[in-house]
Amino acid sequence: MKITGPFKQIITLANLPLRGKLADEHLEIIENGGILSENGKIVDVGNFNGLKTAYPTAQIENITGSQVALPAFTDAHTHICFGGNRANDFAMRNAGKTYLEIAESGGGIWSSVQHTRAASEDELLKTTLERIHFLISLGITTIEIKSGYGLDVENELKMLRVIKKAQNFTKATLVPTCLSAHLKPRDFEGDNVEYLQYILNEILPKVKEENLAKRVDIFIEKSAFQPEESRNFLMKAKEMGFEITVHADQFTPGSSRIAVEVGAKSADHLEATADEDIDFIASSETVAIALPGASLGLGEKFSPARKILDKNGILAIASDWNPGSAPMGNLITQASILATFEKLSTAEVLAGITFRSAFALGLEDRGKLEKGKKADFVTFKTDNFQNILYQQGSLNAANVFVDGEKI
Repeated sequence: MKITGPFKQIITLANLPLRGKLADEHLEIIENGGILSENGKIVDVGNFNGLKTAYPTAQIENITGSQVALPAFTDAHTHICFGGNRANDFAMRNAGKTYLEIAESGGGIWSSVQHTRAASEDELLKTTLERIHFLISLGITTIEIKSGYGLDVENELKMLRVIKKAQNFTKATLVPTCLSAHLKPRDFEGDNVEYLQYILNEILPKVKEENLAKRVDIFIEKSAFQPEESRNFLMKAKEMGFEITVHADQFTPGSSRIAVEVGAKSADHLEATADEDIDFIASSETVAIALPGASLGLGEKFSPARKILDKNGILAIASDWNPGSAPMGNLITQASILATFEKLSTAEVLAGITFRSAFALGLEDRGKLEKGKKADFVTFKTDNFQNILYQQGSLNAANVFVDGEKI
């Protein structure tokens, strides 16, 4: 049993609801606090001296200087297993080139597919771990990672095996997702429906057999997969026992409604969601995941986070870190900027990158500093937790704890 502290402030996020808007007055802030943990779980959170008195035999891990503690963050949407680099795409896009022009010049998702296919498992493992370590340095200890740059049996399985192998080299929790339905690869002989059937027949049974992922994703968009073929695919994947998530409403509206109708855990993007569909998703159990990194990378509008919260929806915020549209990877910076544009309270942002984003991954054992939760927390060298978002990602995490142990 160990007490970690004292902290100038502990922001517990305890007792906050899963859905809807939050005011900063709702935040529980423990001054001069400590966190008592044992066997990877939180036993108690309270006044540091009070904990020392109540648990006289507990080991003490002293925190020096003014620091604040919060639940560690969850990034519920990333594409950090990939080969190659698309800096040229970014430069061309900023110079006014269209998506089609970039693709014709050898860029776009297909460029990432070719580089990922060409990379060995060892090469992919090395770069994926580098990106995982960067996310951990931000205070993120739960990371969703998608496949989707292999787009055939051999390479989709290669990506998912790399993600599974990466778990052996990190204390962070990795949540793999099969995104073979990212788009139909150029070298597939057949139409969209035939490719989706190929995934169902050839890829997903092997994913299940090797226990490589429990989640399936699809990109529903004019340039990828159409609504009805996507619905049919998702229902069949669900029948196979997979949880569902959807890339929805990024450029055109309508697909978030499908996500809700098939019982998806989350609908991610939503930059183009129509007002009537905001009502629909907000009244459902499907989490709306805003991806401000994609808005910043593409110069597109942000997800309607304020409207979703005002309608009592469940809003999470994730980085979408990928080599094309969202190359930044800094969730704190992105969430801070989203807050500015969408007028989100500090409580709403913190909830969106902790327990609400963990819920989107089916994890309800983390994201709050309260008894019984996983003892994952992050500390910052400041005497005021508001500085974390105020400094928009430039205030670095001081310490990151997983299961109560500093990593």
